[in-house]
Amino acid sequence: MTYIQGFLLPVPNEKKNGYFKMAADAAPMFTEFGAASIVEAWGDDVPDGKQTDMKRAVAAEPGENVVFSWIEYPDKATCDEAGKRMESDERMQMPPEMPFDPKRMVYSGFECIMDEGGGPFGYLDGMVAAVPSANRDKYVEFSKAASEAFRRLGATRLVESWGVDVMDGKVTDFKRAVQAKEDETVVFSWIEWPDKATRDAGMAGIMDDPVMREMEMPFDGGRMIFGGFQPLFVEGR
Repeated sequence: MTYIQGFLLPVPNEKKNGYFKMAADAAPMFTEFGAASIVEAWGDDVPDGKQTDMKRAVAAEPGENVVFSWIEYPDKATCDEAGKRMESDERMQMPPEMPFDPKRMVYSGFECIMDEGGGPFGYLDGMVAAVPSANRDKYVEFSKAASEAFRRLGATRLVESWGVDVMDGKVTDFKRAVQAKEDETVVFSWIEWPDKATRDAGMAGIMDDPVMREMEMPFDGGRMIFGGFQPLFVEGR
């Protein structure tokens, strides 16, 4: 089963180029150790939420933007082995000055529960939500219906992943980001679009989709965090 490492990071606007250079420099090692693809995306349409949002998830400060990122592996075993190899690889040394605050980086491991579509993309919507653990099957059913609706409106790929190794952080973490309860699991998901114009039209149209209007959400949408992102580094796609 495809395994996904999902990340949210706060990056100062002036260090945008430095961050993406760091990501590009590190990518060959990740792929050498088994990563199938790597995507780094810069916040473009990241709204403020009433209860939760992407900015609060990483405790973003004035002048910082949110990066939505993921690494896809064929399975969890490959990811775990890659992590062990990186720990002893001298190429994995941190630069003297990081282009972001790693203490506020949010990351965890997820197993893919839905992956529909594919192909090139130029824009994406990233989402994180807290789903009652007992509602996993209902969530997959809901996601498949949503996938059909979004792809009718121009989306090229939708991915849903279920938290299996969700870290507890000292400053920030995914559970706090969506105010997850004891009986809930964090999900990490995204929608790929050809470009922002298609995305904007699709997001406007989804509100009028008859199937989506009738479906009951199997989770608390009020705590979901989301935003639109511009992919600036893509490896393996």
